[in-house]
Amino acid sequence: MDKRDRTLLDLLQQDGRATNASLAQAIHMAEAPTWRRVRRLESLGAIRGYRAVVDPAALGYEVTAFVHVRFDSHDPALQQAFEAGVQEIPHVLWCHNVSGATDFLLCVVARNLREYGELISARIRALRGVTSIESSFSLKAVKENGAVPAA
Repeated sequence: MDKRDRTLLDLLQQDGRATNASLAQAIHMAEAPTWRRVRRLESLGAIRGYRAVVDPAALGYEVTAFVHVRFDSHDPALQQAFEAGVQEIPHVLWCHNVSGATDFLLCVVARNLREYGELISARIRALRGVTSIESSFSLKAVKENGAVPAA
């Protein structure tokens, strides 16, 4: 991956709808080779997809919680079942298997605390293997652009 590829990644993270013409101009190349570079970055998996960044509050989600999930057993089958179950809960924005005192860290959105409590009780706590849950609530987002430094 050269400097032009990294610049393309930076530009596309800033604006996933950038035109090929504007990308080509920014990296000082013709459009055809720029298009090929972007397609190659996609095929290599460096670009995993394109999406709109939606404000949760615009859809009525007023609660963002970081949920620490613990297991008593580290049985791989339980972990796989949990991971599959989390995939089915649309309110879970992301889930990471982490080191330390907890096994998984989730980011969950809900319209209000009542809905959050129902999600925890009916959906997350009900997943196989879960023995304890601890929640921290976001008071405000300070940085959430999610861009990976490419340069």
